[in-house]
Amino acid sequence: MTDQTNAPQLYLITPVGASASALGPMLAEVLDRLPVACLRIPGAGSEADLGRIADLAREIAHARDVAVVIEDHVQLALRHGLDGVHLTHNLRELRNIRKELGADAIIGAYAGQSRHDGLNAGEAGADYVCFGPCGQSALGHGDIADHELFAWWSEMIEVPVVAEGALTPALIADLAPVTDFIALGPEIWSAEDPLTVLTELWR
Repeated sequence: MTDQTNAPQLYLITPVGASASALGPMLAEVLDRLPVACLRIPGAGSEADLGRIADLAREIAHARDVAVVIEDHVQLALRHGLDGVHLTHNLRELRNIRKELGADAIIGAYAGQSRHDGLNAGEAGADYVCFGPCGQSALGHGDIADHELFAWWSEMIEVPVVAEGALTPALIADLAPVTDFIALGPEIWSAEDPLTVLTELWR
């Protein structure tokens, strides 16, 4: 897939609850082996733990010209020199967050399956909009962001779109022509060999 013209880029989500010491070698190996465009840190955990992971991720990713965002924690992004934030809620605050972070920061917005929320986020200045989950998941209400949503967005809207959640090789192949980024994280980190699983998904 990565050899195709206009193929989506890989957007990697770090594992929830990982310690900095365990994450470091694994993250460096993945970024050395695959062309990751953006790295996202989940927002769960204590401020101290998130700060350690932010510092580690920034050091590893920036050395490889990979941008780093963190979920929802604007002040942590500022304090630890990250490239921006990924908003999972409070999308109405996006304009204010843009003022706080500045014009050069990356601000992404998760819109679930809602065109309306996605459009509002784009109009408010989001650098990308993320829809998901794309496959059946125990999370949420069981609704999915289907091919039609991504196809409509890609045709009508200029803001880059990210596909996320419960992705399989078949779904990635189906969504590749109508997405700018494919976000992978939970799909690989539960495996015994995450790099092998990621390589299989991203071939």
